[in-house]
Amino acid sequence: MRAVVQNGFGGVEVLAVESLPDPAPGPGEVVVQVAACGLNHLDIMQRRGPAKIPGFALPHVAGMDVAGVVTAVGRDVTAVAAGDRVVVNPAVSCWECPACLAGDDGYCHAASIIGATAPGGYAEYVKVPARNTYPVPAQVPLAEAALIPTIWSTAWHAVGATGNLTAGETVLVHAAASGVSLAAIQLAKQLGATVIATASSEDKLVFAGSIGADHLVLADADTPTEKVVTAVREATGGRGVEMVLDHVGPATWPASIFSLAPRGRLVFVGDTTGPEVTIPLEYAFHFGLRLLGSDPYPAREFAEVLERYWRGGLVTPVDAEFPLTEAAAAQTRLEERRAIGKVLLRP
Repeated sequence: MRAVVQNGFGGVEVLAVESLPDPAPGPGEVVVQVAACGLNHLDIMQRRGPAKIPGFALPHVAGMDVAGVVTAVGRDVTAVAAGDRVVVNPAVSCWECPACLAGDDGYCHAASIIGATAPGGYAEYVKVPARNTYPVPAQVPLAEAALIPTIWSTAWHAVGATGNLTAGETVLVHAAASGVSLAAIQLAKQLGATVIATASSEDKLVFAGSIGADHLVLADADTPTEKVVTAVREATGGRGVEMVLDHVGPATWPASIFSLAPRGRLVFVGDTTGPEVTIPLEYAFHFGLRLLGSDPYPAREFAEVLERYWRGGLVTPVDAEFPLTEAAAAQTRLEERRAIGKVLLRP
């Protein structure tokens, strides 16, 4: 099969289209012919190096968000058959350790991630555990299903289980046109919240408004923190927001902190602009701020957000599609931070 292989760390020049042996399923596994694979920023961060996820090794085939058709099943697989249309949960658990048995499989001691620590969807075929596949309804194109896994499960865990966002609250979402943010905006609206969205360009703000954001704040890399905070305070009658979702990191952290209402919750789930931030301790404890890291989602939440998506009313725009042989160009498009929605690879 053809696959895009990362053979080192650096720019897109470390990616090469190679011929690899077709995968064969072991016990409890299936092989999926990839119809489409959605890109994520982790693909780029691990290509640049150093590796972000323990267990990463070179050579590596990226691609966490996969949908396609099952072509082969291994021994003991009974719930999935060849020909089934499926989407893949990239988070693989052992289902035997204490965390898994307690339903806390996000903390599985033997966890792996398809496309991050195991071969992923930058290929014509991928081997995955059968229990990590979920049926795709006939009315949903496989290319659309491939847009869902990482961004929607991450956003659902962040606004729901971690942030406990409820009807009547207001949430600030940064980088509104990114994958996790576009999912979070729509999920927050379904939960009955008011959404304030920031973005770095007018076209991204227009997009955020089109998917439900109630208040729009233009904020690029040169926008002073005070300007963002003032806009948020004006939109909330001076109080601030009950919750902030921040997956950007240092670039937006000060605005996140100072936009919170007393006892507000800052849910953070990424560090695309750097690994460290400064916390104003006196301000944080004086106003009772809660800083909540959004940890790995469990499989039950992956199933929950799929059901929400299948019911309709949620959208994931495709910014651009590329053939597998142009994976370098696809990563470049995502890396430029001009994308509105997801970038997709098609083998």
